[in-house]
Amino acid sequence: MKISTKEMAVFAMLGTIMYASKIIMEFAPNIHLLGVFTISYTIVYRKKALYPIYIYVLLNGVFYGFATWWIPYLYVWAILWGAVMLLPKKMPKKVQPLVYMAVCAMHGFLFGTLYAPVQAILYSFNLKETVGWIVAGLPWDFVHGVSNFFCGILILPIASALRFAENHLKNSS
Repeated sequence: MKISTKEMAVFAMLGTIMYASKIIMEFAPNIHLLGVFTISYTIVYRKKALYPIYIYVLLNGVFYGFATWWIPYLYVWAILWGAVMLLPKKMPKKVQPLVYMAVCAMHGFLFGTLYAPVQAILYSFNLKETVGWIVAGLPWDFVHGVSNFFCGILILPIASALRFAENHLKNSS
């Protein structure tokens, strides 16, 4: 995946936007636009969406520390990216919003479960302790999933804005 200098700059800004949005939304636990941005970037940039996603992940480590909480970030966002990559590129326009909102919501509902394998390994949890850890987080995963669903209404407008900007950059070059 060779990228141009322009793409490097754009992806750095998009990753930084993800990070800034997280900081702005910290007053509301588990309510954020990270899934929205991940899906929007994937719709527009496909494989190259991994660049801004991992810039976001790296910024989290740099500013909050490369601690044990950070390790699952290495894969939880890639799982959402992969789920979107598996969706058909040419879905009927009427179903696109609901499909993307549902995928975003599912990622939020499953976030604790996706996080659990690393917790189990790092803290030597057995199956019962791992399930207990997941169950204890279900209220937060519920908030995460519901908020992701409603925030998901922004996915297609953001993707449209990114496409518009990309076309404008191509035409002005």
